Amino acid sequence: MTCKRFIIDDPERMLFKVSRSVFTRPELLEKEKETIFNQCWIYVGHESEVTKKGDFVTRNVAGRPIIFNRDSSGRVHAFLNTCSHRGALVCREREGNCKTFRCFYHAWTFSNNGDTIAIPGEDSYPPGWDKSLMGLHSVPRLESYRGFYFLNFDKHAVSLDEYLAGAKEYLDLIVDQSETGDMEIIQGTQEYDMKANWKLLVENSFDDYHVVPTHITYLDYLKDSGVEVALPKGLLMPAHGIGKPLGNGHAVIDNKTYRGRPIARWMPIYGEDAKPVIEEKRKELVQRLGEEKGMRIAETNRNLVIFPNLVINDGSSITVRTFYPVSYNHMKVTAWALGPKEESPEARRVRLDSYLTFYGPGGFATPDDVEALEVAQQGYEAYQEVEWSDISRGLHKEEQLNTDEIHLRTFWRRWNELMTGETTPGTN
Repeated sequence: MTCKRFIIDDPERMLFKVSRSVFTRPELLEKEKETIFNQCWIYVGHESEVTKKGDFVTRNVAGRPIIFNRDSSGRVHAFLNTCSHRGALVCREREGNCKTFRCFYHAWTFSNNGDTIAIPGEDSYPPGWDKSLMGLHSVPRLESYRGFYFLNFDKHAVSLDEYLAGAKEYLDLIVDQSETGDMEIIQGTQEYDMKANWKLLVENSFDDYHVVPTHITYLDYLKDSGVEVALPKGLLMPAHGIGKPLGNGHAVIDNKTYRGRPIARWMPIYGEDAKPVIEEKRKELVQRLGEEKGMRIAETNRNLVIFPNLVINDGSSITVRTFYPVSYNHMKVTAWALGPKEESPEARRVRLDSYLTFYGPGGFATPDDVEALEVAQQGYEAYQEVEWSDISRGLHKEEQLNTDEIHLRTFWRRWNELMTGETTPGTN
């Protein structure tokens, strides 16, 4: 592959640009798979999805079919969902509970700890043939942080703890919303496609610059429902937070919320019945975590990107979202709602309503974002004539606001480093 300059990172000229070819050249995707998805820690699932011995879920992670499960002894695994005999999927169900996985092709059967336990006609194999070597293959690395499990196909990669770097602080802010530290993926999965390059969704996921022009319908809905939203005269929502790099390509926007949060900040659309529940949770957070941290959780929201393709939106609800490219201009997106395991039915009702209202595929925000990214992808087909996108917003400032673009630049610097081996001098 011809190595072309992908970014311009020039602090002296206060300039940062990204070549639009990174969204439109099909051959770049193979390089991304090799240097990014095959070498970075990739989110596979949450411990709450496999709580009981024998529980499993199957999903595609970084282009591979994966069985994420808890075996009969209680150990969590991530197996490659492929028979060691002739390659067929050994589990074709989306989720369930079982002691064994049986390949329907030739009936090879495996324990839920990966061992081979039954092979029809085993005595037909040559002397010395060892079925114990034919078990399910585990991913090279599987590690977790506070219930979030990640895998890595590079056995020599740094530890997950080192990789997450500053992102751990923001995962802590999510998990600490539970009195017991037990968060759970709420039953139900959102799956949808976008006809756009996967990196556009990274940009969009923590880009507050687009909120007013793209999501004005939602802001009008809040205002009409009695929420105090000071809509700007122009097309830019006043900045109410910061953008922050977290190391290793991770970044976050951390904002003072202008809307409610089901966890601890009531607003009229939640209904009067939810008000005492939310106010009680607010008090609990402060009592347990202290005024500063408790109010930080109650009064701020965060959009966290863990490089390369995990987004956790901790705002009107908590959304865990991953996405993976099918081709250079097509991605598949998967999202789940996350919440404290012990929360009351009323709190859960408000959480799910907020989740669907804003983040759902049929909600206020997601259809807007899908349309925005798909028309951007169409426009980028003119990349040979209009080559560069400018991401210099806020580059001259020491403190980066949530409407600036340091978080986008953080992603692109890491992406460029992995793709080219080059580091760039910029920091803002």
